[in-house]
Amino acid sequence: MPENTNAPGHSRLTKLTKQHRIALAGVATLGAAALAFSAVPSDAGTTTTDAASTAKVAYSTEPIKGVKVSVTDQLAGAGLKTEAIQAKADAKAKAAKAKADAAAKKKAAEAAAAKKAEAARKAKKAASRSSQRVKLQPVAATTYANNLNGWINHALAIMKQKGIPGSYYGLYKNIMRESSGNPSAVNGWDVNAVNGTPSIGLLQVIQPTFNAYHVSGTSTNIYDPVANITAAANYAAARYGSIDNVNSAY
Repeated sequence: MPENTNAPGHSRLTKLTKQHRIALAGVATLGAAALAFSAVPSDAGTTTTDAASTAKVAYSTEPIKGVKVSVTDQLAGAGLKTEAIQAKADAKAKAAKAKADAAAKKKAAEAAAAKKAEAARKAKKAASRSSQRVKLQPVAATTYANNLNGWINHALAIMKQKGIPGSYYGLYKNIMRESSGNPSAVNGWDVNAVNGTPSIGLLQVIQPTFNAYHVSGTSTNIYDPVANITAAANYAAARYGSIDNVNSAY
């Protein structure tokens, strides 16, 4: 008896086999067999098993698009990004440190220059003060001979400072008339001597007159030649205008 190719079971098997081949493309062989087995009717018999076992699965060798990078790749990328950020931060810190070091060096150099300039200024000022001190040093005191000429010249220098008038000649002529140039001369016979105040010294000055017209800066001893001359000249200036105007006892 010829095979009935129109048998219901055979027709359905052929149909299901084609549908499964389309639906199961790219799926693992074991899964495809399971799906095929479950899709075949119960009356398909052993034919279903043969069809399922002989079914071929189509695999695609094309790379799957749109799939995300694996976790390992993501971590590797994150690591590289972190290293780049750290390198950038290190470079920035290094540049900031270099800038700070340069600023510190500049400040130190400026401070050293200012200190040097201040030292030079102080040295110049000290030199200037020293020069001024040299200029302002008083002239060494003039020394005078210990004789009549020296006494008169010394007295004239003091009289000039004090504004007391008189000349060398005026002093000399009156000294020679009064005491002959003897600073220790004492008049013990005139009226002053009678009154207890004898005339003393080069210009024969009594003690009360010497005390009243004593010139500051000279000795307080009436016998001192310079003190005696200046006191007598001071008295003569007050009474006669100048010692030069005295030509007799005064």
